[in-house]
Amino acid sequence: MIYNSLNNKSEPAKFEEAVVRGIAPDRGLYFPEKIHRLPDSFFENIESKSIPDIAYDAIAPFLEGSIPELELKKIISETLDFEFPVIPIHDNIGTLELFQGPTLAFKDVGARFMARCLGYFNKENSSQKVTVLVATSGDTGGAVANGFLGVSGIEVVILYPKGKVSKVQEQQLTTLGQNITALEVNGTFDDCQDMVKTAFLDQEITTQKQLTSANSINVARWLPQMFYYFIAYRELKKHNKPLVISVPSGNFGNICAGLMAHQIGLPIDHFVASTNINDVVPDYLKTGVYKPIKSSPTISNAMDVGDPSNFIRILKIFGNNFENLKEMLSGYRYTDEETRVALKEIHQTSGYVADPHGAVGYLGLKDYLKNHPNKYGIFLETAHPVKFLDTVEETLDIKVEVPERLQETLSKTKKSIEINDYQGLKKFLIH
Repeated sequence: MIYNSLNNKSEPAKFEEAVVRGIAPDRGLYFPEKIHRLPDSFFENIESKSIPDIAYDAIAPFLEGSIPELELKKIISETLDFEFPVIPIHDNIGTLELFQGPTLAFKDVGARFMARCLGYFNKENSSQKVTVLVATSGDTGGAVANGFLGVSGIEVVILYPKGKVSKVQEQQLTTLGQNITALEVNGTFDDCQDMVKTAFLDQEITTQKQLTSANSINVARWLPQMFYYFIAYRELKKHNKPLVISVPSGNFGNICAGLMAHQIGLPIDHFVASTNINDVVPDYLKTGVYKPIKSSPTISNAMDVGDPSNFIRILKIFGNNFENLKEMLSGYRYTDEETRVALKEIHQTSGYVADPHGAVGYLGLKDYLKNHPNKYGIFLETAHPVKFLDTVEETLDIKVEVPERLQETLSKTKKSIEINDYQGLKKFLIH
């Protein structure tokens, strides 16, 4: 499998090269040269297949020629070693819990998959140390830190916006030590993301360090997120109704992976991109004009993204055809006040405790189903509510039990380095 830059100014790359580079030399995102399609018979019998076997068949063609079959199956098995339960909420609405992994966030899957791929590649090139550079608006940092912790030959540098991630999220990315360093940026997530992209093009840095990114711009973080949608379909096929999936969306890597799953044959009927007030994509779906904005802070902070990197991949999937995209994707935006109301509604009607991102996903799904009552919908619950303890407890007037595996993290001492601008990052990386 060959990967091309979406800026079309760089040489094609194999999967291994695309993963290690993170982004192409022309600053473009990598995209596979061809998209395979699974046969209809695969989905007719999907209930009888194991989740690791389904995941292997879905992703293997994208890694062709880079990782042997047995090694890839081992990577998938280690990545998907926790549960992905579907919880009923109302008659035609459920939620898929993606937070049962080690850091209580959906990003555990992509981070663990990428860490194991990079670890495999690094065994072949053990003399070359790799620096993983990642920006986070919340959960990515903790998932990446956990996924790469102690991996030989790999250093991890995480940039996060000061005061704009939850206390739990900050503890998860600033307390691990070893090969993990957290840089606390005086700015927004978009500032952090821009610094990461700039570092990849800075020859003063790249001549001294082998950089790669663990954001969803990296193909090894992005593509394994397809697994969620196969898991959902496998569980919900029994309803025998068209399936709609609402995805709380920030950088649009997760929903982009869902749309890729659809491209290779997964029979999802429709996708809903649910955002907070950082509504670049819902606005685009109304106007046909893409207008990046300066991101604004909200209680669903992982979605505080004003220029989502992965949207260009979504446009590529649909051949930049606006009408085809609108047939498959709807977009809705919600305020913090509406999000709090949704948290209460979910809890009062079903007893379920959602997090703010899941609540936004619920709202988008509910609005879409108003006009499509004969479909079954799920929203993705992307993080455990304990990660947004203050918001959830204050809104619902309840106490959220802290999972045992998180209690030790919360008791550790935060260690971070504060930086103000790109020069601060550059100085750290070089010296």
